[in-house]
Order: sequence, then structure tokens, then C-alpha cells
Amino acid sequence: MSEHSPYISKNGSPSKVGRYALIALIIAVLLGIWGVFSRVHSRAALGKETAAASVPTVVTVKPSRSPVGEDLVLPGSVQSFNEAAIYARTSGYLKTWYTDIGAPVKKGQLLAEIDSPEVDQQLSQAQADLATARANYELSQSTNERWKGLLATDSVSKQDADEKAGDAAAKKAALDSSAANLARLRDLESFKRVVAPFDGTVTARNTDIGALINAGQASGAQLFRVADTHKLRIYVQVPQPYAAVTTPGLAAELRFAEHPGKGYPAPIVRTANAIDPATRTLQVELQVDNDKGELFPGAYAEVHFKLPADAKVLRLPANTVLFRTAGLQVAAVDANGNVALKNVTQGRDFGSTIEIINGIDANDSVILNPPDSLADGTQVRIAAPPEAPAAGQQQDKGKPS
Repeated sequence: MSEHSPYISKNGSPSKVGRYALIALIIAVLLGIWGVFSRVHSRAALGKETAAASVPTVVTVKPSRSPVGEDLVLPGSVQSFNEAAIYARTSGYLKTWYTDIGAPVKKGQLLAEIDSPEVDQQLSQAQADLATARANYELSQSTNERWKGLLATDSVSKQDADEKAGDAAAKKAALDSSAANLARLRDLESFKRVVAPFDGTVTARNTDIGALINAGQASGAQLFRVADTHKLRIYVQVPQPYAAVTTPGLAAELRFAEHPGKGYPAPIVRTANAIDPATRTLQVELQVDNDKGELFPGAYAEVHFKLPADAKVLRLPANTVLFRTAGLQVAAVDANGNVALKNVTQGRDFGSTIEIINGIDANDSVILNPPDSLADGTQVRIAAPPEAPAAGQQQDKGKPS
């Protein structure tokens, strides 16, 4: 090597510049290796984070049981124990009326009278026809008796005697017909008096003096309406899921808007024992005493049924339900974080919570606010529940330091 080389000193050792260049090269190589390694490591960490982030985190809740002896609240229709619309059975004009709305009446009490001159004339004619028929019959009967005596002495032929007997029988039939017609007209005459069919209260009067009265329900309007309100019937349509427990004798309580804070006991008396296919409900009848007249027929009642405890009925928050083409579903999560979609049957809807009749167990973990894209078998991560503050921290909270 030339003695003028910059990397060799005069005594034959490398110069300081050479050593520095070598060190710089080593450092550059190390930096390059470290940069490549850090990039690979960051990419791997990012992949893990991305994979972890792709697993959705969910919040779960356990089903709760329905409270024991809970109320089932349904609307009820109040009706009179007995109620009848009073129609005229004879035609004419209203002569006078004696009871107005709100008047208590007894069975057989006179409500109104109808003036029917045509019926009066028909009755007089029927009486005259009956008298004529009776006279004809008596004559034919006496003639028949005489001809029977003549026939015994062979003074007349048997044919003539049979004709007299037949004439007497025809006159007897005419007499009976006239008597029946007279009885019919006397019944129509009695219908001029409109009377109450049972004890009750007049709830409607739809006629007045001088009004034209037409007999029958089809052609004439109702004159009065009478209701027996000493006891009331309440009809309720119970949804099918509760039909099995709403049996006669089940206790219930009626509540009315016009009587705030007051309840009226009314047990179930009978049920229809059949589900209405149009509404899928069971009609039940309750009865309540109304001797004081506090309640009115036709009113709306809020009926509170005292349901027996049912260990099979569970409750879930309303935001756990999925509406799918397969029906109502909830998403349950097993111990491995796998989702299982379960079909459920809904009971009552309480707004924030709903009853689940069947489809889940009390130990199921159900996802709150499940996304619509959630599928069966999806892997999820269950979020840890928030930690409750310690007792000491709760006591110290709010105290001045």
C-alpha cells in the first residue's frame, strides 16, 4: 500500500477516519434491521388489533321472573244485569206516558197508554161475529139433535141426518174461530197498556203524546228502555295466553275514572269456554253489586285480575327482541361467546319490559340492543358489567374532604 494512503498512519495503523466510517456503517445496518423489525412487529400487532376489533362487544342481561300475584289489567264493558227495549205490540197514537228517564219502575208498572181506535172497532166486530157464530151453532146443534131422533124412527134418510151433523160441526168450528179471533183482539187491546217487564230504571224514552205508534220492532221505534242495575255485568276480552288461568272464581277489581282511588271487587262468574278466532281472545263475565247505584251501565272499566304465580313466565327488556321473518327472536350467548338465536312467544307488553311465555330459560344470557345483522353462530365478546362502588366509597361520597 502506498505510504500516502489516508487510512494508514505513518506507523502502519488505520486512521481515525476509517474507524469512524466503519462504526457509522454498522450503526446504519443496525438501524435498518431495527426499522424492518419494528414495521413487521407493528403490522402483526395491527392485525391482532383489527381481528380483535372485528369481534363485536355486547352487553347481556338475564331474564327475570314475573312478580307473584301480579295484576293483569284489561278494559271492560259494563252492562246492566237485565236490559230491554220496549216496543209497541199494537198500532195507534200515544195517549199518555207516565215515566221518564231515571224513574225507577216495578214489574208490571204502567209506562204509557196507546189510543188505537181501529183495534177497538175490530174488537167490537169480533164480539158481534162471535155472537153470530154462537147463534148459528146453537141452531145447527138443535137441528142435528132433532134429525138424530127422526133417524131413529126411519123418518128421514141417513144422508140427510149426516148433512145436519156435518153442518153442526162446521158451525162449531166457525164458533171456535170467532172466539180465537176475539181473544187475539183482546190481547191487542191489552197491549194498549205498555208496562215494565221487570224491576229497574227507565234509561230512555223515545216517544211523546200524539206520536204515531207502529206495532213491532221492524216497523216501529222503541218507546222505552228499561235496565235492571241492582247488579252489573262486566264483559272482558282476555288474550289467549291468559285464557287458561282466567277461570270462574278468579278475583278481580274494577276501577273507574269517575271514582279515583276506589276499587270494586268483582269475581269472574263465567267464561265463554271458547277462543274467538277473529281476536284470539276469551270472553269472560264478571258481576258486581250496585245496590247504591254508584256505577252506570255502558261505562268503561279498568279490570285488574289477580293472576296466580307462574314460574314459567319470564321477563326481558323490550330492546332485546329481534323481529325476523322467522318470528320473534332473542339472541342468547353461551359460555364460549357464540350467539344462538331463539324463537320466543311474547306475553304482555309493559313498555320497557315484555313477558316471554316460552323459548328461553332463566339462565340464558340475552344480548341487549342486538344488531339486525346478527346471525346464528356469530362470535361475540361479552362486556364486563360495571363495578359497583365499595361500601366505604358510597359512605364517603358527598362528604367534605
